[in-house]
Amino acid sequence: MAGKGKPGLRFQPAGGTRISQIPAGKKQRLTIERLSSDGRGIAFLDGRTWFVAGALADEEVEARVLNAHGKVVEARTERVYTASPSRRTAPCKHFGTCGGCSVQHLPHAEQLQLKQRQLTEQLSRVAHIEPQEWAAPLAGPELGYRRRARIAVRWDQRARRLDVGFRAAASQDIVPIDDCLVLVQPLQALMKTLPALLHGFVKPQVLGHVELFSGTGQALLLRHVAPLAEADLASLQQFCREHDAQLWLQGDGEPQPDQPEQPLGYALRPWGLQLAYQPGDFVQVNAEVNTAMIEQALNWLAPSRDERVLDLFCGLGNFALPLAGLAREVVAVEGVGVMVERAAVNAVSNGVGNATFFQADLAQPLAGSPWAKEGFAAVLLDPPRDGALEVVKHVAALGAKRLVYVSCNPATLARDAVELLKQGYRLKRAGILDMFPQTAHVEAMALFETSQEGSSTPTGV
Repeated sequence: MAGKGKPGLRFQPAGGTRISQIPAGKKQRLTIERLSSDGRGIAFLDGRTWFVAGALADEEVEARVLNAHGKVVEARTERVYTASPSRRTAPCKHFGTCGGCSVQHLPHAEQLQLKQRQLTEQLSRVAHIEPQEWAAPLAGPELGYRRRARIAVRWDQRARRLDVGFRAAASQDIVPIDDCLVLVQPLQALMKTLPALLHGFVKPQVLGHVELFSGTGQALLLRHVAPLAEADLASLQQFCREHDAQLWLQGDGEPQPDQPEQPLGYALRPWGLQLAYQPGDFVQVNAEVNTAMIEQALNWLAPSRDERVLDLFCGLGNFALPLAGLAREVVAVEGVGVMVERAAVNAVSNGVGNATFFQADLAQPLAGSPWAKEGFAAVLLDPPRDGALEVVKHVAALGAKRLVYVSCNPATLARDAVELLKQGYRLKRAGILDMFPQTAHVEAMALFETSQEGSSTPTGV
């Protein structure tokens, strides 16, 4: 510190002059240059990069700042001065406030193009490859597709108010919603009357969240943090009877059915299969695209009657049971023990005798596992968003000649592809799966082969 009477020293932060932060709520007129991978508009102004929700390329908009850090500003569109020719009126009245469907203002065909670009760019930038063949996008209806949804429920003690709906965009606020166009029709009917039911509860402060599911039947799971009042439980039971929905309750432990004898699950009709399911289990939310995805995976993997196939991250048996109808044997592995148990039950109930299920830590090498010693002709894996890096590092040791990778994150797919290329695999085919229309979320499928006939085309290496 400078001594008394002497001028103090002024230090400049490393990297240059400190940039003053833009306050949240400030409005700014911007020209949007292009779209980011998550569907937000990108603009550049005064050395800052703006990411603007609800904006399209070549538009002039007024944006409201949500937050700013360094040279990055996140904002949302408040007004469109000059609209893109691509812009359409969003089908949902909650667009722009609800955080669930971020690209409704973009026509569905252009949503698919956005997702295709994201996959292409990740494979090119991270793995420096492109497939020998691009597959057409797997897509279904752009609305009315979602068979599972979680409804946010929160008691505001200060306002003495119960909020029911979906999370707001870029916020923990709850947008009151009693209709949702992306839900399948049976769940739309439940959603229309659910808020009124919950608002009438004697003890709304004990409510956690609600999960809806539609499969072989409809189900409603209510999460509660304390016992329900008897009157509230009776109202809930009556509501489910009126809507022909099963009631499930979850306190401290696992979800429990109100009527245990009622079966619940979903059908894979092309294979004559029915998989048992209970709320909380992982399930693909888009039934039509799920069926098309399984058909494509089986076609690409093309197992023969004399081959042994490995299914990693198998869940309830969504891929393993259809695969068992084509292969000599299917070994299916999952990290969550309760899912392994349910998958094994699904195999027995469907009369599938050539599929066996194991629990294993899929963040560890698998070659030393007893069930892996015979090796496999083909591998299918469907990992979570963080990918399957440790598995793919050693997949060649299993002897697989073909591998189908189903991904919900193109970035980790591209990263894992680098490891597969090191082991002599080539990217034969790839394409997007439109599991979540009206969002920028990308799912993809890729086929890797050891055959030199299907060599990938390098880009920039």
